[in-house]
Amino acid sequence: MTPPRDRPPFVAGERAQLMGWYDVQRAVVHLKCEGLSEADAHRPVLPPSPLMTMAGVLSHLRWAEQLWFEVLFLGRPGTGPGFVGPEDSEMMVDGIPLARLLDEYTAQCATSDEIIAAHSLDDTGRNADYPEGGATLRWMVLHMLEETARHAGHLDTIRELLDGQKGYY
Repeated sequence: MTPPRDRPPFVAGERAQLMGWYDVQRAVVHLKCEGLSEADAHRPVLPPSPLMTMAGVLSHLRWAEQLWFEVLFLGRPGTGPGFVGPEDSEMMVDGIPLARLLDEYTAQCATSDEIIAAHSLDDTGRNADYPEGGATLRWMVLHMLEETARHAGHLDTIRELLDGQKGYY
């Protein structure tokens, strides 16, 4: 089921605004995948970018959530495909059902939300192995809002090329 795409209130605190817009973009990711066949979820439509499939982008977003909030912010070890496989390995998802990828994305977003809720936006990351690990949580949330919105736009274009479906709300 697609999460609601409700914009945050016009007047609200910083955290409510940030997370409200972030949740809208995450919901758009779900919307773009709704009703998609398995074949289309894994079908590339941009010949120079064969990994840029609906499933590949969804998997990338899942692992980006884990990277920014668990690895860079909390300092946990990196466990995703990008840490053990070749470049862009998080987008190599042939044979992984779309429903599983959506469930994993939803679960990872819930983990990210718990981490964000438990810390001040002014707290800095704990992973000194990467310069980004020293950013504030606010910076990381803003970055992931931008990352998710950019890829939601990619998903919108891919979906329209796959089956003509379009629309944001």
